[in-house]
Amino acid sequence: MAFTPAITGTGVFTPDQSISNAELVEAFNAYADLYNAEHADAIAAGEVEAKEHSSEDFIVKASGIESRFVMDKSGILDPTIMHPLLRQRSDDEPSIMAEMALEAANKALAQAGKTAADVDAVICAASNLERAYPAVAIEIQELLGIEGFAFDMNVACSSATFGIQAAADMVRSGSIRSALVVNPEICSAHLEWRDRDCHFIFGDVATATLIERAEDAKGAYFEIKSTRCGTAFSNNIRNNNGYLRRSRPDGLADRRDMQFMQNGRKVFKEVLPMVSKHIADHMGDEGVEATDLKRLWLHQANKTMNDFIGKKVLGRTPEPGEQPNILQDYANTSSAGSIIAFSKYSNDLGDGDKGIICSFGAGYSVGSVLVERHS
Repeated sequence: MAFTPAITGTGVFTPDQSISNAELVEAFNAYADLYNAEHADAIAAGEVEAKEHSSEDFIVKASGIESRFVMDKSGILDPTIMHPLLRQRSDDEPSIMAEMALEAANKALAQAGKTAADVDAVICAASNLERAYPAVAIEIQELLGIEGFAFDMNVACSSATFGIQAAADMVRSGSIRSALVVNPEICSAHLEWRDRDCHFIFGDVATATLIERAEDAKGAYFEIKSTRCGTAFSNNIRNNNGYLRRSRPDGLADRRDMQFMQNGRKVFKEVLPMVSKHIADHMGDEGVEATDLKRLWLHQANKTMNDFIGKKVLGRTPEPGEQPNILQDYANTSSAGSIIAFSKYSNDLGDGDKGIICSFGAGYSVGSVLVERHS
């Protein structure tokens, strides 16, 4: 017997601290001035390039981002540090990612009118997990008091949609009744804030989505009609950090490739057609026309990319509200971005309205979830 999976609740944890573009530019330019002064002779000799200043106009034009939330701004805005300063916690304390996820998960449960006793599984799906083991998902499970099982998964920015597919498949098969998919993203810790080309891209957040049998929903819900995932290997978005790092002494001198790296132009050129085709094929196989869609909740990485995809999918420029963006306030929050958009801009849909949640990123990877509202 097959069951119908549904999204019955979502939750968003937003950090207390935020950084405006103006603050970010001031800090970056101060760092650039320090660097240029320190390397003045080498710059004059043509041995190294001088650091260019950043600007608010450059950031908005390149991304559409105006601000971002972070777990710590003091270290990021210090030109001599340029990364978040997060307290080392003892092994007996909750990890910072589990703590973030806990708040988002409790909000999702509250929205669905459920408790931890109603949940069978936890999937922690995120682009950067703070440790290899024990799984952060199992820690979250323990903190919530959930019986059952939990596991971590990483498909970079597509982690949330891949996690939703995994949860939906388990619910559909009858192996579980419900699952929490949580996405704690401390993207500020894997961003190279000293790189003008990307220093503005990421922010921190945690999201949670409760997937359960539609028959168990206590209120309005979104039926998961269909899911689809796809990957194609690419080095154009990469992070080389990992436990093998110490075995390569020549790689310990600089932290650059231990952080987020991308070839932005190639990503833009290659990912856009991949995502547009993925969504079109998904819709076609499900018999869904562009006119059937009320909303697109896309990955929040870049406004220009989303505008392009929205136009391709709908066959026209999206109307205000059809393709909501949240990156102007949150920046790119990796796997959590499309879930933030869904959580904030879905309650106004009517019975029978359809939409698509889609995320995409490193891998390359792309995941889409076709949903239908039921009041």
